[in-house]
Amino acid sequence: MENNPANTPSRRDNLLANVAVLYYGEAMTQSDIAKRIGVSRASVVTYLREGRERGIVDIQINGRALASSSLAHDLRAKFDLVDVYVAHYEQERSALKQTSHVAAMAFLDIISPGDHIGVAWGETVKNIADQLPNVLIPGTFVTQIIGAMHSTRLFSAQACSIQIASRIGAECFTLHAPAILSSAELASSLRREPTIKAQLEHLDTLDVVLFSVGDCSKTTHLAAAGIVSPRDLSQARKKGAKGVVCSRFIDGNGKQLDLEINERLIAIEIATLENTAKKILVAASMAKFEAVKAALFGNLATHLVVSEQLAMALMESST
Repeated sequence: MENNPANTPSRRDNLLANVAVLYYGEAMTQSDIAKRIGVSRASVVTYLREGRERGIVDIQINGRALASSSLAHDLRAKFDLVDVYVAHYEQERSALKQTSHVAAMAFLDIISPGDHIGVAWGETVKNIADQLPNVLIPGTFVTQIIGAMHSTRLFSAQACSIQIASRIGAECFTLHAPAILSSAELASSLRREPTIKAQLEHLDTLDVVLFSVGDCSKTTHLAAAGIVSPRDLSQARKKGAKGVVCSRFIDGNGKQLDLEINERLIAIEIATLENTAKKILVAASMAKFEAVKAALFGNLATHLVVSEQLAMALMESST
């Protein structure tokens, strides 16, 4: 059946119906909804009133609006996720900030006392760390899951881990090794060092991993951080790379590609990530669409936090 643009709900309609679904359909409190979508409780009250006044919701939710607007619910079902959080925003330039804010609130909902949390790196993760309030979560541990790097353009895993640990009162474990070595032999030798070996084995005990993804363009964050060379990037693309997860290239099914660079990396393995109970994937940019989709196909996420535009694209994509 063809889509009739006149019958397609506007972004505002989508937002109003989504809030109504959470409040009337899923019995969430107004405060919890405010945290989830990154607005004030007063805004939630306004959305609910406007939804009633415009006929989008009449306490029983208008069936068509519900079916076409409940992005979080639909994405959860499509990709078999534990939970999905969709960030709504008015202007494209605010997508990362708003998505990171929603992710920070989601993080506090997902983390439990005593959790051992692995933290990746990059602009998205740093934005989440910046927006986390100071909320003590007893008995938690935060671990850096990717080695150190020297870059004035990007935020390191060490900085992100330390900041998040500070915000939730967690003990922090940093990884005392570079992310990339000049040779496979040197990397192998370093992994056998008792301190580094113990830190890497620590990654097998993670309960949660917080991460974003990267694309495979020439400006990918791996290139900006000096982790991959143009030759490495070209080789990855030829082998079918669709995205980057925790500094490792993955194919369209979310599987780690067999590349020479893997032998020189000191970072969490994709298999270890896959076996972690709670995996929080956060992304705002449409440039990350292929990478997010590949990660979801590979079961590399249990909880997804995305911008509205990215959520809609994922819903429209084939499985």
